[in-house]
Order: sequence, then C-alpha cells, then structure tokens
Amino acid sequence: MSDTTILIVDDQAMVRAGFAAILDSQDGLRVIGQASDGAEAVALGRSLRPDVVLMDVRMPVMNGIDATRELTTPSKGDPYTPLVLVLTTFDIDEYVHDALRAGASGFLLKDAPPEDLIHAVRVVASGDALIAPRVMKRLIETFTASTARQAPARRASELNGLTEREREVLVLIGRGLSNSEIAGELFIAEQTVKTHVSKIFTKLNLRDRVQAVVLAYDTGLVEPAR
Repeated sequence: MSDTTILIVDDQAMVRAGFAAILDSQDGLRVIGQASDGAEAVALGRSLRPDVVLMDVRMPVMNGIDATRELTTPSKGDPYTPLVLVLTTFDIDEYVHDALRAGASGFLLKDAPPEDLIHAVRVVASGDALIAPRVMKRLIETFTASTARQAPARRASELNGLTEREREVLVLIGRGLSNSEIAGELFIAEQTVKTHVSKIFTKLNLRDRVQAVVLAYDTGLVEPAR
C-alpha cells in the first residue's frame, strides 16, 4: 500500500514543524507539504494533491473554513478533493458548524496528544468513523445551538428514499451515537448497523458521519435539544 500523503496548514511554523515530525515518524504517513495560510493551502493542495489536509482555522489571507470549502469543491474536469481534518479548540466552537458545511471530514483538538493526531489522520484517510465520540457530541452541541435559531435549511423530501429503519439509524447518528451505541439502542447487531449506515451514505450521497449529522439537523429529522 502507498503512504497516506499529508499537507499541514497552520500559520505557526513551530506547530507545523511539530506536526510534521510526529507524522513523518510513522509508517505509512508522509508529509508532502506545509502551508502558512488558507490561500497557500488551496494552491499547494491542488498542485500536490495530498490525501489528507490538516487544516487550522484562524489564519491570515484566507481562513481554514474558506480554504476547506475551496479544496472540497471539485473543479471542472477534475474530481479530486482531499479529506480535510480541521484543527479546533473549544475556544473557537463558533466556527464548527461552518466547517461542517464547508466539507470538513473530521475534527482534531489542537492540544491533542501525538497519538491522537496520528490516529485521527489514519481514521480520516480510511474514511471510517472520523472523530472520537466525545468530540462528536461536543461538536453536535455547538452545531445545534446555531441551528436552533434557524429554520431547516434542507427539505425533508431528501430523506424519502430511506427505509423506516434507516431513518431511525440516521436520527441516532445525528445525536452522536457510535455504531455500537446504535446497536444497543435498537437491539440489533453492530454489523447490521454498519450495513444500514453504508446504505444511508450511498442513498444520500454522504461521505461520512459528519455530513450525516449536518443533514439530520438541516432537514429537521433531528431537532436541537431545548
């Protein structure tokens, strides 16, 4: 198997160097570029075509949200888009729902230990469960606090192709439950949950659980806690 290639984006040189040293020391991971702002990230992303972009949020010239949106939108004639892992802290939660809608595939706490960084990059690269449950639940709280002040942004008719069971599973994904937790809630096997999740993603053209959470709230299938 080829290495997972990574572009690191952060306006602090020492942060970039630290992340690069950690990731380059791991088998199967290879840092192929570093960018100091969002505009440079977009340019390098399109030229280097990394598998994963590790993206800071607050940067000069272009912020990480706008850069994520640019990178995850395919250009004409080129379907390539990288997976973007956004660096976040609980201090900047106001940016989280914007990053979700911009196409981010996962989130990593900026003060996470090295082993969490390595794990997050590998998980995002594999397309599997993208963020730890505790982080997912915190992100959902932030996202829904914003969504609660808005009408559903997408029509519920988008969900018409789902079976009743698939709707139940999507509701629980939207509430931040893992596959094992969903299995326990519905009294079904975890492998059955995985099958339902796969079908949901295919029918709704979703890339990952993060997008599923956004859709569940945007269509009004899941309502923010009051």
